[in-house]
Amino acid sequence: MKINYSGFVVMVAVTALFTGVLACAAFASETDSRIEASAKNSYVYKTYLQKDSITTQSKDGVVTLSGSVLEESHKFVAQETVANLPGVVKVENQLVYKGEQPPENSDGWVGVKVKTALLFHRNVNAFKTEVGVKEGVVTLKGEALSQAQKDLAGEYAKDVEGVKDVKNEMTLVKPEENKGQTLGEKIDDASITAQVKMGLLSHHSTSAINTKVSTSEGVVTVSGVAKNDAEKALVSKLANDVNGVTSVVNNMTIAALVVSKK
Repeated sequence: MKINYSGFVVMVAVTALFTGVLACAAFASETDSRIEASAKNSYVYKTYLQKDSITTQSKDGVVTLSGSVLEESHKFVAQETVANLPGVVKVENQLVYKGEQPPENSDGWVGVKVKTALLFHRNVNAFKTEVGVKEGVVTLKGEALSQAQKDLAGEYAKDVEGVKDVKNEMTLVKPEENKGQTLGEKIDDASITAQVKMGLLSHHSTSAINTKVSTSEGVVTVSGVAKNDAEKALVSKLANDVNGVTSVVNNMTIAALVVSKK
């Protein structure tokens, strides 16, 4: 009896190839599912984007964000959060802001930027801070848990583009024990990175700096070029005050030093 070994070998090879394809497809599907779940369960999605209508779909690591958001800044925050999740290759941002965008440099525009600048800092009471703007003069009202928190809110507001002056009329209140607090809550690295990037963009003194941000177990590493030591120190200060950050490693170089070495 003659056995067709060549046909048998071909059949085995095809079977192995088909099995490998199925295994790769299953792995890709598992990765995509994990990406979608991680985005949905991220701190940013659950805290800042919970009222937005965002659909997150991943295919082979390419994530498409679709739906609508309540604030223009949410489009950036959502994209940055997803972009920093493990397994993500690319993000297609199709999110739409259906509200009316205030004219640039208008009081409404300045107000939005001030609210965004305060939002991601843990040492200000952003959700209890009311922001009013008239002819570039910002008035802060609401509750602060300490004089330091009140002063910091004013300091951050002054460093927003378009702000001419700040009137800080916030009132001091005694903190209520355990009210809304999640002491020891661990915030995912992707959310931390997104918050730090948004925080740096929101402040006039750091908005133009090309800063690279990465996070590992709450430790934020920043790199790039700062104009001077003061600008480098400010980046560290702002990053340190972001929710979930445990420490900051600042690897930024000073522009003057870079030029002198050439």
